[in-house]
Amino acid sequence: MPKAHVSTQHGSPAGEPHPLDNPGRSSLTGPHAHFAERRGNVARYPVDVSPFLALPDEPDDDDWNDVAALAGPGAMVSLGGLKAAPPDGWRVVMRGTGVQLVDDGVAAASDEEAVPLGAEDVPEMLALVRRTKPGPFLPRTVEMGTYLGIRRDGELVAMAGERLHPPGWTEISVVCTDERFRGQGLATRLVLAVAAGIRERGETPFMHAAADNVNAIRLYESLGFRLRRSVTFLAARVPDRVPAA
Repeated sequence: MPKAHVSTQHGSPAGEPHPLDNPGRSSLTGPHAHFAERRGNVARYPVDVSPFLALPDEPDDDDWNDVAALAGPGAMVSLGGLKAAPPDGWRVVMRGTGVQLVDDGVAAASDEEAVPLGAEDVPEMLALVRRTKPGPFLPRTVEMGTYLGIRRDGELVAMAGERLHPPGWTEISVVCTDERFRGQGLATRLVLAVAAGIRERGETPFMHAAADNVNAIRLYESLGFRLRRSVTFLAARVPDRVPAA
């Protein structure tokens, strides 16, 4: 894996956390605050919008109790980017390594064939996600930002869109193409088109990918993204007994 570089775009004053160090929390306390369901220092997206739940950078016991009360007994919570391990009694059900990539000269460009997708397109979007498995996409994920798709003979065959939204940044996510139409550059065109919309707002695109998805990382780097840091994807199950909400 190439050596990570720290981005200086939309950074923070010296000594303050960078908004991409905890992007879920930066989103839910910033541009996506209208989605946030809160308890104490913990925030999460509604369960039909996104599975992500955000904790402080160094959560204490009260924070973990708030996660448990917010999510409910036995629930599985997605804790992307969290460095701290869950406390005793929590069961880690998934742990993976990923990378975070940031715009470093992406040749963003609109695309005449890329059409906006909305609530009426969600059934097709969910079906495409089930076939291609690009990552979490739920019935209201489309509300998180702009989604673009490419159709062939009326059928949605490729899409990409916006997910996390830290101040000054927007994540490009759910990049997927039906296997019957791969190799035609549709994913590349959609990433560049979504990036163009982000740039038009004066923001900077970023992305996440699994560390072992070398083909995707190679593609994104060829488009002008560069590796910023490694991240940990973590999912854990809440203990069956939790504090009262």
